[in-house]
Amino acid sequence: MALDAELGKKMLQLITSRYDDRHWRKKIEKTLSLPQSGVADPIQQQLFMYLKIGLKAYKSRRADPDAWIIGGYATKEVIDRAKFQPQLVGPDLKKEDIAFLGTDPGDDVTEGWWDEMLVQWFDVPEEVKPAEGEEEGKADEAESAATVEGQSSKT
Repeated sequence: MALDAELGKKMLQLITSRYDDRHWRKKIEKTLSLPQSGVADPIQQQLFMYLKIGLKAYKSRRADPDAWIIGGYATKEVIDRAKFQPQLVGPDLKKEDIAFLGTDPGDDVTEGWWDEMLVQWFDVPEEVKPAEGEEEGKADEAESAATVEGQSSKT
């Protein structure tokens, strides 16, 4: 189950507002290295991919892990470019869709919130399991079939 619209918005606000805070840089880098499938809203998914591509540093070798440009003017430039030219992010995006970038998500966004966000990112809904009575019935049938086969091979 991917992030809903509210969690996705807070995650994007976190990336675009707290990038100069040394405390949050590693967490922002970790978030950018996550797959885009964790964001459910298509507009937010486009924003996430724009930030992910725009903030990726040059890699000299293929085996190197991804590196990110977090903090300073380069990060601010990528965010400002998205805010003032939303068509760079996606062809059908408007300024209203991107207006929340750069605003702080609030005091409730803490390390605990970030951990919960990661859980939501990768949370897969559990499959519906059959009732225990049905499982036991199937197991009994399998055992009785094996017993019958074993008896028929002995004769």
